[in-house]
Amino acid sequence: MSGKSRCTQQPQAAEGASSGAPAQALHSPLPPAHSADLNAYDTLRLGLNRAVAVAQAKGGMVHLGPLRSSGLYLAVETNVDGPGSQRWEEIGRRSPEAPAYAVRINAPAWTAPTSPESAACLPGVPSGAGLLSVPVPASDEPLGVLSVFTRTPEAPALHHQLTSVARWIADCLRESPGPPRPEGAERPADYDTTELPVGFWGWDFGTGKVIWDDAALGILGIDAKGFDGQIRTWRRLVHPQDLPQMLARADEAIRAHTPYQAEFRIRQPDTGMRLVEVRGQASSADDGSGPRLAGIVRDITTGHLAKEPAEQAPSPDRSGFLAVDRSWRIIFADPEAERLLAPSQRFLGQVLWDAVPALCSPGMEEAGRQAAAEGGPTELDVRTYTGRRLHVRLAPLPDGLTLCITDISSTRHPQADEVSAEGAAVERTARIVELTQALAGAVTGHDVADVMTTHMVPLFGAKDVSVWTHENGRAFLMGSAGPKESLRRFEGARIAELPTSTQAFVEGTLDFISSAEEFIDRFPALADLPAASGAQAWAILPLIASGRTVGASCLIYEHPHVFSQVERTLFTAMSGMVAQALERARLYDAEHRRAQELQRGLLPRRLPALTAVSACARYQPAGDGTCAGGDWYDVIPLSAEQVALVIGDVMGHGVSEAVAMGRLRTAGRTLADLEQPLDELFFHLNEIVSGLGDGFYATCLCIVYDPVSRMCQAITAGHPPPVILRPDGTSYFPDLPVNPPLGAATPPFDTAEFSLPDGAILALYTDGLVESGGLDIAEGMGRLACHLRPAHVQATETLDDLCDRLITTLLPDQRSRDDSALLVARTQALAPENISCLQLQDDPTAAGQARAHVRAQLAAWNLDELIMTTELVASELVGNVVRHARGPITLRLLRGRTLVCEVADASPAMPRIRRAADTDENGRGLQLISAVTSRWGARYSGSGKCIWTEQPLSADLLGERISYESV
Repeated sequence: MSGKSRCTQQPQAAEGASSGAPAQALHSPLPPAHSADLNAYDTLRLGLNRAVAVAQAKGGMVHLGPLRSSGLYLAVETNVDGPGSQRWEEIGRRSPEAPAYAVRINAPAWTAPTSPESAACLPGVPSGAGLLSVPVPASDEPLGVLSVFTRTPEAPALHHQLTSVARWIADCLRESPGPPRPEGAERPADYDTTELPVGFWGWDFGTGKVIWDDAALGILGIDAKGFDGQIRTWRRLVHPQDLPQMLARADEAIRAHTPYQAEFRIRQPDTGMRLVEVRGQASSADDGSGPRLAGIVRDITTGHLAKEPAEQAPSPDRSGFLAVDRSWRIIFADPEAERLLAPSQRFLGQVLWDAVPALCSPGMEEAGRQAAAEGGPTELDVRTYTGRRLHVRLAPLPDGLTLCITDISSTRHPQADEVSAEGAAVERTARIVELTQALAGAVTGHDVADVMTTHMVPLFGAKDVSVWTHENGRAFLMGSAGPKESLRRFEGARIAELPTSTQAFVEGTLDFISSAEEFIDRFPALADLPAASGAQAWAILPLIASGRTVGASCLIYEHPHVFSQVERTLFTAMSGMVAQALERARLYDAEHRRAQELQRGLLPRRLPALTAVSACARYQPAGDGTCAGGDWYDVIPLSAEQVALVIGDVMGHGVSEAVAMGRLRTAGRTLADLEQPLDELFFHLNEIVSGLGDGFYATCLCIVYDPVSRMCQAITAGHPPPVILRPDGTSYFPDLPVNPPLGAATPPFDTAEFSLPDGAILALYTDGLVESGGLDIAEGMGRLACHLRPAHVQATETLDDLCDRLITTLLPDQRSRDDSALLVARTQALAPENISCLQLQDDPTAAGQARAHVRAQLAAWNLDELIMTTELVASELVGNVVRHARGPITLRLLRGRTLVCEVADASPAMPRIRRAADTDENGRGLQLISAVTSRWGARYSGSGKCIWTEQPLSADLLGERISYESV
């Protein structure tokens, strides 16, 4: 193998090819597969001898391995001596040897060493010989493999003969009886194993590991301290004649999904042979690595005679057996455990508390922890909600616990019954207290439904609970512990339009129904509901608060149930508490909706679509979201394609703070539209906050971006600086002057300017985003900057996706103590070809120069339809400067989302529209400009003022002719 030997698939030979084998060896018949005289070992031995004779081989062996087990195990061999026997004792299914390869490909395989060196790598396959392996067939994957050692290094043509022998072996294994019992250990007809010591075992086929509890190790005679947890250690204890039957039964259980049962002899150095019985069930491993068996083991070498005839009725003290892993998921349960516990669903793979509510006792988990910590068993008594008493013994496993459960309802003395009843009452009272506390803490209607699911179902031993709420005469399902498909028919239905019997079910008329027949008789229109929901008993409860029915609740049982007077009284009391909690939750939900509506009304419904800046924002309310917060953000388009990015935070939570936030946002947008300088804008905002009274403070950050110069002007009032991500992947916080918060500041406010590279990303945020999770603001700002870097920003990630990711990462707990706002923007500079600027002479010829420049530039931009209007606008604005102001005069045209025409001069005097009389010769210029443009205005500059106008561009011009520099 691996270049030194060869392992190939055996080619199919012609039917009857014998390679020189004696005729009598080939044609002597094998016994019929259903022969009762052959046990599993005899089957393998006879089949192997026949295979060796057919192949005229030196020797052979048979390996067996249950479906998808990690290894193949030597079950019988002949003429395999010395190191070769140990070499072939166990073969990994992934190994390159011919037996494993034959199983993997489910076809014959042959290998032979080609040199002395390769022969040394294959103990038991001498140089000049070969190894031919044929799979022992089964329904899916082979059960094992039959191998013979050939006398020549050439592949023999024995495919059909050995395959027939392998098929006969497989048929016989399915019919083979159990092992013979040790001498003197015959089991009498009335043999009873219910009181024999029981241990737990588990075998993971994928890893080849086994687990045992101390009781099982004692039965097998294994030292617990020296046990290595490997299947090979346990397999060596099994009598060689019983190993084939044990492996075959395990394979059958895995393939057919049937219970596993086998008897085999255990070899022990001091006591000779011991006969044990194993029972188990197949399941899948938690990590999906493969199947496994888990079950119980009993020593049945000597048994107990059955009791006297008068005592042969089923004993109430018979014990059931469960095993759970470290997550309390059930990995084994015997039939007696199912009888005792009557689970509401299949045991295997389910969490113990979900599958068996009867064991959901406060002390159960604590006892389990104690058993695992101390390495020894613990015991406790549990009283179920049907009045039965169970004694539970928990014993530790390496990967879980075993639970031995005994029904002791009829074995205690009256005094013990009285004490147990008192304990059950105390436990029920404790559960009612837990339910009451949970209802008091329930905030929303869905919280109330979750509390009922979590607490009322185990409290009353029910299978499921559904909670309905009534809104405007309609029924809505608030929550259900089980499948909701059978209840969806009522969702949103108008109660008055339902059949009369159905109305009583949805409205919650107080009723206790003990059987499916009684339910169908009471609600004939819902005759299909018992079968659809799997219910056999119902407790229907109205939820009435302040004399008004606010909803209904229905607890269902999997089995028929007779409701005692105590239960009916308790149900009635519980329904009143639930109704009060539900009514309180309804008021909360209404307040929550109002808070959300207020917040949505105060924040921008959508951000404007601008070409100079692409922006996206998120707002996360504080706590449970019932109070409106004071965080806000805005994106304000200004003249000359400039954009103002604003974010702020009014300190505190509540309606007053939200209203103050709305006033500030509205004032800020209005002042920005007037294009006042930033320091003057913040002066007015500070006055507004100061006028709100003591205790009102706000932080604010405003950044104005100019796509022509790529410059930003920024001002902050107590607000953290933005984080900027450059296109090269580096991020930084700009150094901004520190100003006090609005309401506590004394003007003037200091501003700062900085340039931005094209395609930069700015993230503006409030402190609630960076002070979450116990971090201080500096650490939070560092995390925000880190998650903006290219290692986290995907090439195809949109700003929308970026906002979602930042909120999810920085606010993992959605119920944070402070509200948060996030505004993310990507800049895009105006390309030089979309900018045209001209200095004009300060004389009457300037208007003509302006018109000529407009005609030439708009023709170059293919904006011929706007030439006439723009000439008129430019001529009028330049003429006003010549007549009423002073130069120098600058004409600038910008082609962006609109066509912008600007005229700047050195005079600070602002123009205004006058009402001209019919006989006036002047005063109509600005009226004309307002009529022919979509928007116009004026703003101060460092040397004077600038008057600007905007004209809309058609969609095709905006989409095809306007080009910004690519990000």
